[in-house]
Amino acid sequence: MQKTTFDNLLQKLSQELKHQDTFMRESISPAERLAVTLRYLATGDTFTDLYYSYRIGIKTISCIVREVCHYIWLELYKEYMKMPSKEDWLHIASKFQESSNFPLCLGAVDGKHIRLIKPIDSGSMFLNYKHFFSIVLMAVVDSDYNFIFVDVGAYGKECDSSVFKETPFWKNLTNNGLNLPDATRLPGIDYDLPYVFVADEAFALHYHLLRPFGGHQLDQLKRTFNYRLTRARRFVECAFGILSNKWRIFHRPMNVSIDLAVDIVKTCCVLQNFIHKQENFQFHNASENESTLDSESELIQLPITNAVRGSLAANEVRNRFAQYFVSNEGRLSYQNNYA
Repeated sequence: MQKTTFDNLLQKLSQELKHQDTFMRESISPAERLAVTLRYLATGDTFTDLYYSYRIGIKTISCIVREVCHYIWLELYKEYMKMPSKEDWLHIASKFQESSNFPLCLGAVDGKHIRLIKPIDSGSMFLNYKHFFSIVLMAVVDSDYNFIFVDVGAYGKECDSSVFKETPFWKNLTNNGLNLPDATRLPGIDYDLPYVFVADEAFALHYHLLRPFGGHQLDQLKRTFNYRLTRARRFVECAFGILSNKWRIFHRPMNVSIDLAVDIVKTCCVLQNFIHKQENFQFHNASENESTLDSESELIQLPITNAVRGSLAANEVRNRFAQYFVSNEGRLSYQNNYA
């Protein structure tokens, strides 16, 4: 984080973090409160380590981190993690087309397990399939590695698909509440395709959510689709990698309460968006065979359904994307080398 970014963040939080001075001593300043919290998140130091660095009591540091994380989320999420408008969705789709050659893509979806010290009296609720204790961070990410939506706090034993189906994002997606752009037609084809999100095989296929074809004995069409989908889905994996290396609190199990762990994860996600936009981070991705989107379409659209897994319309959408990727207009010159 650059100094100007720190100053801008401090300016947004100064009133909330300012405490009353007393006759006995002056309160800890907002700048020091913010610095202690950012150091805790960025280095992964324990409260004891920070006690020796800042000469502030361990209990006081714990209260500071909880308070600052709470106010950072409240102050930033409405601006830096707000739900996109229809114009914002179109901009995200154009960036995905430019970065990964996947048209009509609105975001990549995946879950990440956040390590915890086993919570008291929790049994095996937080024990995940990787054999450590965790809560789940479910996220939707754009092609600039910014978080569009996050949901934090599900039990580690839950699978990604079941966690995602309990989020407000999924419920709005199935009820057409995300204000997504209408289905459109790509160059060279005579049918409409909807705007979609991409995910791995752990998620359920939906009209607006694509997952890879399963199995090992796949033909060239399906292998090509899986390759093209992976090119778009990698952005969420990279975003998690950036998150973990920027905020090294994720490099060790968190020895805090569940509610504080949730606040910490949400704070790190919204801070990543804040820093990227404040410091104008630019991510350059190689792309070839760029194509423009044609929004004018009068053909009948595929029927929208709220079925969760494997509906006819959802399978037809995936098949049509697969056919487009091997057509003259949608193919990449090098895709057969990797598919």
